[in-house]
Amino acid sequence: MVYQFLVVLVLFMSCDTGKLTFVADISNGLKEVSGTEIIPNSKLIWVIEDAGNKNNLYGLNKDGAIIKNIDVSNATNEDWEDLTSDSNGNLYIGDFGNNNEKRDLFTIYKVENPEQLSSNTRAGVINFRLPKDLKSKDFEAFFLWNNYFYIFSKENKSSFLIKVPNQIGEHEAELVTDFNLDGKHHKITAADISNDGKTIVLLNHDKLWKITNFTSDAFFKGTIEELKFDHSSQKEGICFKTNTTVYITDESNGATGSNIYSFNL
Repeated sequence: MVYQFLVVLVLFMSCDTGKLTFVADISNGLKEVSGTEIIPNSKLIWVIEDAGNKNNLYGLNKDGAIIKNIDVSNATNEDWEDLTSDSNGNLYIGDFGNNNEKRDLFTIYKVENPEQLSSNTRAGVINFRLPKDLKSKDFEAFFLWNNYFYIFSKENKSSFLIKVPNQIGEHEAELVTDFNLDGKHHKITAADISNDGKTIVLLNHDKLWKITNFTSDAFFKGTIEELKFDHSSQKEGICFKTNTTVYITDESNGATGSNIYSFNL
């Protein structure tokens, strides 16, 4: 009887999540997970929540339970939107959400070796402003590559990509390019680059864009593939598990969402 129940449950989950594979339900204490990342030498899935929530960094196990809860004591969660990391196991929190498009100053917090932390820490602070000829925009997605943060604006149509050096202090962002992805629903809610530096993923609520065969940071001159999930929810976090598999997280929406999924590219 138990075996039959488990089979039915697995079949239900696989149908209900489209092409995504259900991994875990995120702890009930976290409803608005906005960024997801894994780091070297850690078995945890690291997440944050966005505006209106605590300035805390959470490490989840593969069952979605909170194993680590780190208060970033000198940080303010104005609107935390994405996570990225470096090869040394440091995490970076992108505080650049800007729904009303009135922010002038944006922040990236550097949390050193969260795997080694217990309950609180102070972060390094990287601030940036936009170039003077760019209007203030909302950002929700970034990754770290070649010691620069690549940050994507969240737009319905035409968007732009900026970059900021990975250096503590204040900087003026550099415009890399503007771009317009084909089709409808262009809003990018998270991004990541594979450990081998060959694949970029840009997340949307019902799909992702996979970018390969690019040269330097001319990402949008590479090969762009739209991969649909056959599943729609408020997906806000994505990170590479392997060079060909990603983890995806979504926010809670009543009785649905607040899950971790995997997706094969």
